[in-house]
Amino acid sequence: MKIQSLTLSLLMGSVLAAPLTARAAAYTAIQQDKSHIAFGYKQMGVGMQGQFKKFSAVLNFDPAKPAASKAELTVDIASIDTGSAEANDQVSDKDWFNTKQYPTARFVSGAIKPLGGNRFQVDGKLTIKGRTQAVSTVATMTPQGAMAAFDGALNIKRADFAIGEGDWRDFGTVANEIQIKFHLLARAK
Repeated sequence: MKIQSLTLSLLMGSVLAAPLTARAAAYTAIQQDKSHIAFGYKQMGVGMQGQFKKFSAVLNFDPAKPAASKAELTVDIASIDTGSAEANDQVSDKDWFNTKQYPTARFVSGAIKPLGGNRFQVDGKLTIKGRTQAVSTVATMTPQGAMAAFDGALNIKRADFAIGEGDWRDFGTVANEIQIKFHLLARAK
């Protein structure tokens, strides 16, 4: 009777622990076709949206060891989609992103801290147009079987990165505040 009880306890314990073990896996492979990086800003007081169509991500995120986890994103700035071909061409020029000299923007995490409820504070360095700033965001991880979605938003000021120089320095036309939103879908290793 004790052997059956012990066997049943071990079996139940392993069944109950299985979902916890699956969630503790490290997420490393980003699904590019199901991930996106978007941005929002105000132009003459009207909300505008856009996205970057090409980017790469290197992720090694273990929810059981967030302090040892790393994330890097590299965005192809020329892949910008503002919703207008004319605007896409204009923001690629020297006064805006200067994509000929600075073709990519890059984020590299420095510290990832758990906040509870599958939320993590991600601190790192963001480099745009040759200028690097310390940034911080909160990312929410949503496990989806062998996958997990990482969602968050980051607020920056375009003047900190010299985005919109010359005639565009006036924040009355294009606001200084830009919100970058990300959705990354990653597969467990």
